[in-house]
Amino acid sequence: MIISMIAAVGKNNVIGKENNLPWHLSSDFKYFKQTTTGHAIIMGNNTFKSIGKPLPGRKNIVISKTSPISEQENLFYVSSISDAIKKAEDDKETEVFIIGGESIYKQAIDFADKLYITEVDVLIDGDKFFPDIDKSKWKEISKIKGQKTERDDYNFNFLIYERQTN
Repeated sequence: MIISMIAAVGKNNVIGKENNLPWHLSSDFKYFKQTTTGHAIIMGNNTFKSIGKPLPGRKNIVISKTSPISEQENLFYVSSISDAIKKAEDDKETEVFIIGGESIYKQAIDFADKLYITEVDVLIDGDKFFPDIDKSKWKEISKIKGQKTERDDYNFNFLIYERQTN
């Protein structure tokens, strides 16, 4: 199973501010949906709360210290990143996407095989950050340029990295 991380990241590694995205990029929302639909997604409880509901067409795995109040279809709670990855493996997923937030990304970066990064062309204030990408460990395999439009606040690039194997 491929373990992937997907995030929109500002030039200063910002990914969020006050539990929200610090920009609006319709193109990134579309890319995220297209890339993750049909796969399991792993997120922390705060990320799940900021979304507000399970994302359709995906198995939603939430890492939380507390149990859910009610069960919902395609929503599963686990207590750790390793339990989340095991759940995806047990369910025979071919690729699982880690979608945030900051602490989940930090815990998962050493497990990841691929990074799907929307590089947002802005230095912006925030309180949540993506881990630094060590270019000696990651190889850029794809880059698609995106332009600011009336539906996208900033220019951006869709990048895909694969972990280097020695």
